[in-house]
Amino acid sequence: MREAQIIAGIDEAGRGPLAGPVVAAAVILPAHFSALSALADSKKLTARRREALAAIIRAEAMVGVGIAEPAEIDRVNVLEATMRAMSRACRNLPLVPHKVLVDGNRLPRLDCPAEAIIGGDGSQPMISAASIIAKTVRDALMIEAALRWPGYALEGHKGYGAKAHIDALQGLGATPIHRFSYRPVAHAAEKSAQG
Repeated sequence: MREAQIIAGIDEAGRGPLAGPVVAAAVILPAHFSALSALADSKKLTARRREALAAIIRAEAMVGVGIAEPAEIDRVNVLEATMRAMSRACRNLPLVPHKVLVDGNRLPRLDCPAEAIIGGDGSQPMISAASIIAKTVRDALMIEAALRWPGYALEGHKGYGAKAHIDALQGLGATPIHRFSYRPVAHAAEKSAQG
């Protein structure tokens, strides 16, 4: 009997924000995953539902997480940093999958065959699961960051360019978790340097 193929899904969260890391996750679902019908693109789920599903995924599936910090994003650009985070997520799985399905139209450097699938977070359960893990990990990191750098409302907008965030940037300047290669952050940093 032929051995079943082990397929991992990879997705990321946090390419667009002005602050915080890009977080990627790789997930290998078990053959009989208990919450299969509940999986969906993380953006279409409530925060509460995402957290509940993330707990089930962590309990039943194999999970790897990879992170690219803001300084790396500034140094190499967000696309390259995202690809690196995805590679790290796959390397952090407990085993090397036979194949990887990646959400989007580009592939990171991996040690196994891979396929890019546009809209994969809504059509492939293992990518949906990766999307949920990446989003919940990143949200938790931004909630922690909000405690360290109050005044930016990071716990609410999670580092995206919301009006409250832009206003805080202009009033308080940038923090070490801001992406200085992003125009609103660079502008705020220039402004505070001038005085």
